[in-house]
Amino acid sequence: MKPVIGITRNRRPADYEQAIRAAGGEFRILDWEHTSARAAIESVDGLMLTGGGDVHPEHYGRTMSPQIELAEPGRDEFEIALSREALQRDLPILAICRGLQVLNVAAGGTLLQHVPDAVGGGIAHSIDNPKNAIAHAINVKTGSTLARVLGPRVDGVEACAVNSRHHQAVDAVAPGFTVSATAPDGIVEAIERADRRFCVGVEWHPENFWATGEFAGLFEAFVRACSTRL
Repeated sequence: MKPVIGITRNRRPADYEQAIRAAGGEFRILDWEHTSARAAIESVDGLMLTGGGDVHPEHYGRTMSPQIELAEPGRDEFEIALSREALQRDLPILAICRGLQVLNVAAGGTLLQHVPDAVGGGIAHSIDNPKNAIAHAINVKTGSTLARVLGPRVDGVEACAVNSRHHQAVDAVAPGFTVSATAPDGIVEAIERADRRFCVGVEWHPENFWATGEFAGLFEAFVRACSTRL
C-alpha cells in the first residue's frame, strides 16, 4: 500500500498533491476545522506542512510587526500541535515555506518577522509570478540530509538554484535542529533534525517543480521514509 501523507490545508493545494503522487504516495488534507491534531496524526504515515500566511508572533514571544499577514484563525495552533505530535512520534515531516517556520516555532525556535528589515533587499526572497521562477541560489551544507536527497540538483560547490516567495524566515533555530542551507545574505533556507527518520524544512517551494522534477529527490526520499512504519 502507498503511504498516506497528511497535507495541511492551504489555498494552493494542487502542486503539493501532485508532488506527493509523483513521488509514489497518497495524500489526505488535514483541516483544523474538522479534526484534532492528535486524530489527524494518527490517520497518516507522514506530515507535510505547507505554505500560507504568517505565524502569529505570540507563539514565539514577540510583538507583532506591521508587516505581518496572519494565517487563517486556528491554523497556527493546529499546525504547531501537529508538528509537536509528529516530532514526538518520529513521524516523517517535510515542511515547506510557512511550514518550515511553523516547525521551527513548534520546536522552540523564533522567526524574523520581515526579512528586508533584517538583511535589506539585496536578495529577492519574494517572487510570486511565475511561481517556479528562479529567485536566487542557496548554499547547501555538505553531508546534510538535504544535500543527500537533492543529489545532482546540488552542484560541485554545494549550491542550488531555488524559487522563493517568503518575507519571514528562521531567526533562532529550534533546539535539536541544524541549518542545512542558507541564502547568500545569510537567511536560513533549510533546517533538519538528524535524530528523526526524516525531518526537513525548506523555505522555497519545491512542489512547484513537480512536473519537471528538479526537486523530485526530496519528495521521493520523504515518501520512502513514510513507507517505513515503526
